Amino acid sequence: MNESFDKILRDALAQFRSETGTIHRLDEAAQLLHLVAQVGLPPQLLDVVKTIPVGKGIAGETVAKNRPVTICNLQTDTSGVAKPGAKQTGVGGAVCVPVRVGGNTGRIVGTFGIGTMREHEYSAAEINALQDIANSIAGQLS
Repeated sequence: MNESFDKILRDALAQFRSETGTIHRLDEAAQLLHLVAQVGLPPQLLDVVKTIPVGKGIAGETVAKNRPVTICNLQTDTSGVAKPGAKQTGVGGAVCVPVRVGGNTGRIVGTFGIGTMREHEYSAAEINALQDIANSIAGQLS
């Protein structure tokens, strides 16, 4: 795992009072997201999130929809976006944003997701702040 990504992830988790986070790199040709950094995930989930198809799970939906995906309480969510294994994290509120080269309208090169154990609806300001952090690492992911 990349130490720089690990620090950025830990700083973001502290800023957002969240316990879990992931950064995935997009393999555009294969339409797969590959885990490059994580904090706080249970060991049994690492295999599940190591590689995520575009369109599957929260990170995959973020790429497919080309926009942030939020869930107020992962434990009670019935939208079908979160993979069944996601509940094993114990996470309540979760948000995942695209990582883009060239700012908010640029090309997606990955995803940046955070989650907290409490139920939490991420505000537009929080999502925008997370999007800024995500876009700041785009050059390292591409």
